[in-house]
Amino acid sequence: MDDELVRTLLKEQFPDLVELELREVDGGWGNQMWRLGDDLAIRMPRHEDAPDLLTREHRWVPDLAARLPLPVPTPLRLAEPSDRFPRPWLITTWVPGEAADRSPISTARSADVLAGFLQALHTVAPVSIRSGLPRSLPWGFDNLPEYVDHADDIRAVVQDALAAPPWDGVPLWLHGDLHPANVVVADGTLAGVIDLEEVCAGDPANDLVGRF
Repeated sequence: MDDELVRTLLKEQFPDLVELELREVDGGWGNQMWRLGDDLAIRMPRHEDAPDLLTREHRWVPDLAARLPLPVPTPLRLAEPSDRFPRPWLITTWVPGEAADRSPISTARSADVLAGFLQALHTVAPVSIRSGLPRSLPWGFDNLPEYVDHADDIRAVVQDALAAPPWDGVPLWLHGDLHPANVVVADGTLAGVIDLEEVCAGDPANDLVGRF
């Protein structure tokens, strides 16, 4: 995937956007991303499972975005697979700022901002999305090597979490991959949430595992 391919795909499927400035964005695991003009982004999947996630994101995120208190990348157009690129890809809105793993949050009020975002997101999910439950958090913790700092303390926290009563409520909307690289910071304050491709339904505690 390079600029020439992206330009060609835009010309074939969205010719009205082909004259906008195109800038590749570093990072991203499941998708390669470009900025398109000042307000848009292109996401092209790198892996076999990514197209299904993009399709789900295109279906559900616009409705969620309309009621969330922070900007999120909102899918605008879903491109069809083609001979040049055999997977669907997305054009979304662009959320300005820096990821929190590169520009740490420094204002205390960001905790309230994050809480407000999660309260708005964690609402009852449609029945059709509930099959996409997230995988269990405690994967692999029993095998932490002894040289990991505080390995025993980490195991104790995980075991305590496993002993907690399971979620018995109706499955709620989840971000599904909330961690510092997927939140955006501006002037030290939480200013957006990105990478909603893993939106799913389940126990809201799954969105509280990230370290901020």
